[in-house]
Amino acid sequence: MTLHVTNTLTGEPEPFEPQDPDDVTLYYCGLTVSDPPHLGHARSWVHVDVMHRWLAHLGYGVRHVENFTDVNEKIVARVGEDDLGDSEAEVAHSYVARTIDDMRSLNLLRAEVYPRVSEHVPEILDLIETLVEKGYAYESNGSVYFDVTTFDDYGALSNQSITDIESQGDPDERSEKRHPADFALWKADGVSPAAVEEHRHEGAAPASDSCETAQTWDSPWGEGRPGWHIECSAMSMTHLGETIDLHVGGRDLVFPHHENEIAQSEAATDQQFARYWLHCELFELDEEKMSSSLGNFVTVADAVDRWGPNVVRTFLTAGAYNSSQIYSEEAIDEAERRWERLARAHEDAIDALDSPDAHAKVTDDDLRAVIDDTVAAFSAAMNDDFNTREAQTALLDLASALNRHRESTDAFDYVGLRRGVDALETYGSILGLSFDGDATGDVSLAGELVELLLSVREQERAAGNYERADELRDELGALGVDVQDSDDGPSYRLP
Repeated sequence: MTLHVTNTLTGEPEPFEPQDPDDVTLYYCGLTVSDPPHLGHARSWVHVDVMHRWLAHLGYGVRHVENFTDVNEKIVARVGEDDLGDSEAEVAHSYVARTIDDMRSLNLLRAEVYPRVSEHVPEILDLIETLVEKGYAYESNGSVYFDVTTFDDYGALSNQSITDIESQGDPDERSEKRHPADFALWKADGVSPAAVEEHRHEGAAPASDSCETAQTWDSPWGEGRPGWHIECSAMSMTHLGETIDLHVGGRDLVFPHHENEIAQSEAATDQQFARYWLHCELFELDEEKMSSSLGNFVTVADAVDRWGPNVVRTFLTAGAYNSSQIYSEEAIDEAERRWERLARAHEDAIDALDSPDAHAKVTDDDLRAVIDDTVAAFSAAMNDDFNTREAQTALLDLASALNRHRESTDAFDYVGLRRGVDALETYGSILGLSFDGDATGDVSLAGELVELLLSVREQERAAGNYERADELRDELGALGVDVQDSDDGPSYRLP
């Protein structure tokens, strides 16, 4: 069966046909790094990761790019808060580090590259200049706006006309724009205290002070900052070319972000920007969208620490990417039970496989048939618009079949058990599940043990036992714990 995806641009399932029959380009709109990542972010991350894994399983090379938006007034609003940093750049750096740690804890495949807005300003400026030269954009008081009336297909992705759109951008921009729906490509000057105050947290620096740390760049229209939408177009085209195969993001980005990406990109290049648009439905908590701005979120770090990556991924893949999902303790408990069923079936099957009761000439036709059915059902589900819900169900059916085989006989089908274990591992890994145990284990306990050993090491150093102190550092290094010494004391990073 050919992979079919539901393209938001057409609203229809379509056979997936990349530009290159051997390689797929995939761009995911990543985070504005102004808050700790939460389960709503993790839901999209995990589903994009599963898409990546399934495309690779189908034999494609996957060029996956995911950006970090590190220039934003929400980031400026966190300046001076806790240990985040004393400038926009430092706060962004701090949250990028936390985000990468959370990505690793969820067993996500690494993207080809994680571009940041701050390092792509030259490409952003070049793209804006092209749009101005071609008559799609205009300068006004040092800012530059895209003229939506010049792009015939504007509104096609979100299925609305220009007359339906009342306004875009900040209210104070309206007097500068030709049409209320025009959107900013370049914003003059820096960040206003009013924009920062709207997002400021308790403990952060005063808005007037934090604004002084906001990043600005020179441009042909004066000093300023890039608009939000132009950033993704520039980063995507820099790393994946003018046309990409798959563009993925949250449902809430269809308008205005993705609509504006299409307009500015295609106006600049005269090429289709993305062949397929896939949108992840929002994750809900207490029947509201889970979001940082609402404060109703469970952080990725807390979720992984409490349940481990396998349970979190089992929970998040229990629904397809384009179906809504509600967080509840009951839903997590169900995911925990599902993961335990899979893990226990895998462990018990390996015990049976490695026992003297597994025989070369014993055949369980029912078990082997279920394995074949599992592979077929899993593949059909994933080829049906990455339907992880049905794919997960297929794995649970296989787990039940492995259990039935063990419990119904004292003479095991070695070949059947081995095929079953291989199928669980191969197709479980496409959902990002690891049967070798949670990759991070109990992170809090591991950290406490490392800190205890570092305390002992510091005591040895204080006593002049430097050789023993070095041995402790080397022993931690052999376990994958990177210890760094500084004037402020030792620090470490868990594997």
